[in-house]
Amino acid sequence: MKFTVGVALSPLDQLGELARTAEECGYASIALPDSLFFSEEVSAKYPYTPDGSRFWDADTPWVDPFVAAAAMGAVTSSIRFYTQVVKLNPRNPVLLARQIGSVAALTGNRFGLGIGLGWSPEETRWCGGRFDHRGARADEAVEIIRLILGGGMVEYHGTFHDFDKLRMSPTPTEPVPVYVGGHTDAALRRAARTGDGWTSAMITFDALRDVIDRLGTLRADHDRVGPFEIQAVCVDRFGLDGYRQQADIGVTDVIVMPWVFYGVGFDGSLEAKKDGMKRFADEIMGKL
Repeated sequence: MKFTVGVALSPLDQLGELARTAEECGYASIALPDSLFFSEEVSAKYPYTPDGSRFWDADTPWVDPFVAAAAMGAVTSSIRFYTQVVKLNPRNPVLLARQIGSVAALTGNRFGLGIGLGWSPEETRWCGGRFDHRGARADEAVEIIRLILGGGMVEYHGTFHDFDKLRMSPTPTEPVPVYVGGHTDAALRRAARTGDGWTSAMITFDALRDVIDRLGTLRADHDRVGPFEIQAVCVDRFGLDGYRQQADIGVTDVIVMPWVFYGVGFDGSLEAKKDGMKRFADEIMGKL
């Protein structure tokens, strides 16, 4: 089992040092969140809180995850980075392929792409995207990204996207893994059909176990075999026993904010967060 540090809501001037400390302590990856802007009002509920409200406000810092990965990659040498998750619908997939390829090249293939559709109609529409047929648009976007990042002169003629022959350089020297987010059955089907893994939002252990079982069935239906990441943000299983239980049901990568277990909040000091990361590595990671 691997452990990934989630840095959502942390002050931006802490990110570089958090990445260095995570690498020194043996964490596998940094999970990078994505939020384009805070609209005063939204026409849809946030799907991962009980009442549909957002748990951040207009002053919460969000940096572009691709910029963050490049910056953190420049001060580290081995730790990986992945988006958790980047919203596809507000973004043009050709431009997105350019960003992904650049970050993969700058970090030495230490980048993975976690994707979601995007829950906010305002984020999609105000960035020039369409909110209808989101799933089908996302499927095409993933096809385009993989096609372009595969290298060479390529073209694409789909239902929602169309372009003639083009080539981008540089392209990654290794495939960029795609981790599909979402808890709906359509999202799980997408993950099983096209993903290199599935990544969760906040989820209970019982729900997580059901999702993993469902993914196993769906992957078998598509004759997909081989490694498949399960990246989990489980909200009710912690400590050595809790993480062993997660591993037993198939979790491969636990996303944590280690400092939270020691009473340090999102806006806590850098030194307190570093201390929490070291303590968690010693008390949990070193004993699993």
